[in-house]
Amino acid sequence: MSADRPDDRRLRRKDLDPARVAARDTLRAVRERDAYANLVLPKMLRERHITGRDAALATELTYGTARAQGIIDAIIAAAAGRPVAEIDGQLLDVLRLGAYQLLRTRIGSHAAVSTSVDLVRAENGMGPAGFVNAVLRKISQRDEDIWVDELAPSVADDIVGHLAFRYAHPRWIAEVFFSALGGSAGLLQAALAADDERPPVHLVARPGFITAEELALASGGEVGDHSPYCVYLPGGDPGELDAVREGFAGVQDEGSQLVARAVAVAPVVGEDGGRWLDMCAGPGGKAALLGALADINGAHVDAVEVSEHRAELIRKTVRDLPVHVQVADARAAGLDPGFDRILLDAPCSGLGSLRRRPEARWRRQPADVDELVVLQRELLTEAVRLVRPGGLVVYSTCSPHPAETVEVVSSVLAEHPDVEQIDARPLVPADQLGDGPHVQLWPHLHGTDAMFLAVLRRME
Repeated sequence: MSADRPDDRRLRRKDLDPARVAARDTLRAVRERDAYANLVLPKMLRERHITGRDAALATELTYGTARAQGIIDAIIAAAAGRPVAEIDGQLLDVLRLGAYQLLRTRIGSHAAVSTSVDLVRAENGMGPAGFVNAVLRKISQRDEDIWVDELAPSVADDIVGHLAFRYAHPRWIAEVFFSALGGSAGLLQAALAADDERPPVHLVARPGFITAEELALASGGEVGDHSPYCVYLPGGDPGELDAVREGFAGVQDEGSQLVARAVAVAPVVGEDGGRWLDMCAGPGGKAALLGALADINGAHVDAVEVSEHRAELIRKTVRDLPVHVQVADARAAGLDPGFDRILLDAPCSGLGSLRRRPEARWRRQPADVDELVVLQRELLTEAVRLVRPGGLVVYSTCSPHPAETVEVVSSVLAEHPDVEQIDARPLVPADQLGDGPHVQLWPHLHGTDAMFLAVLRRME
């Protein structure tokens, strides 16, 4: 890096834009430490006392830049005349931040470029700042559509590749979605477009504590379209709501709420003895909703979680609910069989929640799925062993990947002739649920994460 000049030192002493500094620092943590933006940024905003419009701007810039990283990197490489791997990481963070402002916000070109240059000058000096200035000015000469037309695969030759580029997804993920959507290019475009948008915050009103109508009134939100417990929050920090602080409500995607609800309302054969199980319960959102429903029904939930840290999060979330938390590997937790209802929300690739974890799409690799599928089959096999005759297992993943969903279910059913799959669609109060018997939710169809659920019943 170049040596400091007098104007560089003066720039360090003056105040840089706090929102952009927070966004840059979060992106750096994601790049250097594989941190998660949705964990780093809120803590940083609190520690730096960034609130109001500055906090909103930092949030939009951070999540938007992380979400669009693939397309942004391709444009940066074209403008810089070199691969992004050859650009210094600290400069790349700022280039990504500046490019996002130029391509996907209404921030003026001058402000986007000048604030980015200031960030680099204050830390790296005039030479690197000049490089960033030149690259961003070249990017600003075209809008995103023109860049896409130049850099993306052609629609005629590679429709999946074109859509993956345009909507900032790795190609392999677009191919997974394409397969799960029956090979429809139109549905793929709709799914990728919805996945590329910043999602609204969904709240869950825990039954027995507060209703969705009461929560909507208290929060200024709207009652959800599908889950009877859901409220759509228009903005603001949900942690500031009294209902959330007191444990009457929480932040939970509507699709996850529908999964937990399905466990409680699915029809068992014979009397429900009140033994319910959440096999992979961390960090506790579904366990809390299931516990609230169990409390109303006179049931009890055993919640199993392999991580002590996540188990502690569950304990805090389910306080005052009939939920017992056990730290164990759910494949060998020492539980006695005979459960009436079992929720297996299995560890998965998370491809269905990419809109809420913006950097995750660039971290996941196809090989990750192969390892997860083995674990999912083992867990579902254990769930089938633990459920009583006439009882139910709800298998769910936050992924639409066929290997993690229908193929796992089919493989376990093939090995257990005493287990049948029942139609899950009547358990989910939503439209466009497909041919069944499983349910696959989608952001572009239901406004939820792409949750999958299948219901298995052990025959008597």
